[in-house]
Amino acid sequence: MVIRLAHVCVETTDLVATEQFYQLLGARRQFEFRNFQDELIGMYLSFSEDTFIELVKIGSTKESGGALVHFALEVEQLDVLVAKLAAAGVALSEKELGVDHTWMATCHDPNGVFIELHQYTQQSLQKTGGMCRIDYTP
Repeated sequence: MVIRLAHVCVETTDLVATEQFYQLLGARRQFEFRNFQDELIGMYLSFSEDTFIELVKIGSTKESGGALVHFALEVEQLDVLVAKLAAAGVALSEKELGVDHTWMATCHDPNGVFIELHQYTQQSLQKTGGMCRIDYTP
């Protein structure tokens, strides 16, 4: 039985820049991976007791995008976080209320990973359940 998503893994050629970006979002280093030459090759970043992002150092970026389309982070004060990221030079979308009744802004990490920043409302379907009708055809 699945309890929750354990972590999302992001490959990066620049661990420092990627860790600094996620620190802007409130993450802290939980633990790190080192090889037998004592080189830092990865880490787990923690947003809370059980919400993690794994960073893994790679030699070069891949040409294909892979299967990860995006991930979303629930935030408490979207306006405050958007201002903080903008002040740090991060390009962001405008804040908007989605058809799921959730406030959202989006950005990319230094590796191009698309991130949704969600602030739930009392009516957010993530909390209430229900059906969200959208104009989409696969």
